[in-house]
Parts: sequence; C-alpha cells; structure tokens
Amino acid sequence: MNTRLVIFDLDGTLVDTLADLAAAMNVVLSRLGYPTHPVADYRFKVGNGVAKLVERSLPEAARQQPLVVADALQRFLDYYNRHDMDATAPYDGIPELLRQLKTRGLQLAVASNKPHAAAVEIVHHYFGQDLFDCIYGQRPGAPVKPDPAIVHDILRTLGASAGQTLYVGDSAVDMETARRSGIPSIGVLWGFRPEAELREAGARYLVSSPSDILNYL
Repeated sequence: MNTRLVIFDLDGTLVDTLADLAAAMNVVLSRLGYPTHPVADYRFKVGNGVAKLVERSLPEAARQQPLVVADALQRFLDYYNRHDMDATAPYDGIPELLRQLKTRGLQLAVASNKPHAAAVEIVHHYFGQDLFDCIYGQRPGAPVKPDPAIVHDILRTLGASAGQTLYVGDSAVDMETARRSGIPSIGVLWGFRPEAELREAGARYLVSSPSDILNYL
C-alpha cells in the first residue's frame, strides 16, 4: 500500500511502561491496605485508560464504591506522574524504525489511552520532539480507544486519509480501534498482549520485530 502516515499506540508498542504502571498501582493499593498484584498481571489490566486500570486493580468490593475509586485514581495519577519514567524504555529497534520511517518521508503519530500530558512527556523524552507529527493521549471529554475519535482527530490534524494510513498496536483495543477507523492494523508481538488476542481481534498483519513493519508500507 502507498502509506503516508503510521499511527502508533504507545504503551506496549513503542515503549515498555509496564513496570512503572504496575509499581504506581501497587503503591496505591498498598497505601490503601489492599492486596497488590504481580507485574505480569498488569498486562491484562492496562490498555483501556488509567481509570479502567484502577478499577481492574481494586478488590471487587472497592470497585463498587465511587468515592474509593476516585480517590485511588487520583492517588495513582499523583504518583505515576512523578515516576512514569523510572523503568520505562523504548523497545529494541523502535528508535531505528522511527528514524527510517521519517527518512522515507512518512508522517508519524501516537494515539494512546495514557493521559495526554504523560504521553507527550514520554514521547519527547525518549524520541525527541522532531520525529512525531502528532501526539494524542487521553484528553478530558474525549472517548478512549477503541472509540476511533482519536484516530479521526489525528487524520484531521495531519490532513491524512485512512486509505494511506497504518495503525500499529499491541492489543485487541488497538486492533478494534483500527477496524473502526477503516485503517489496516499491524499487531506487534513484543507488547503486553499475546498473539492469540491479536489474531482474534482481526490484526491484518503480525510482526515480531520493529523492522518487519517496513514490509507493509
């Protein structure tokens, strides 16, 4: 296909943020007197925004108490915003891929369910301010993925068409976002979710290394 824009998910696709997300949530749970979870369990708690992460992490009884959930969410945001890059790092091969895509003249964007300010901070910290043409995280009043609104916003901002765009992500949420946007999807196998989930969610292509993405432009 004649690709002109590549939209990337952030967590589990460009950067491995799992340890920092898990640490922040476990600090909150511990301070509230609730059981914590192994880091690996958070692979299936993240992906739908931080509000959903908090809900999934709390004990069942606590989830039914809106004030408890709201308090835990604020505690998570306060802690994570100060520790969101303690252990986070780009996946091997991602910086090289991004530079190759820019060398080829492609536009690059990020569509993330991470809070917008944190998404921008992490992208700029690890990849600089010149690689990405558009970065959108979760913004107040905007629906989270898999709602396609974030993709539509990116397309409008960059003057791009769905027919010349690829969407790259690591979860069923990403594959569904791409489907609802009418954009071919690439599922990455180095992220948080297993291959079976990506296949079941309808990933158009699957890749095991960042450089494989170059084969589908």
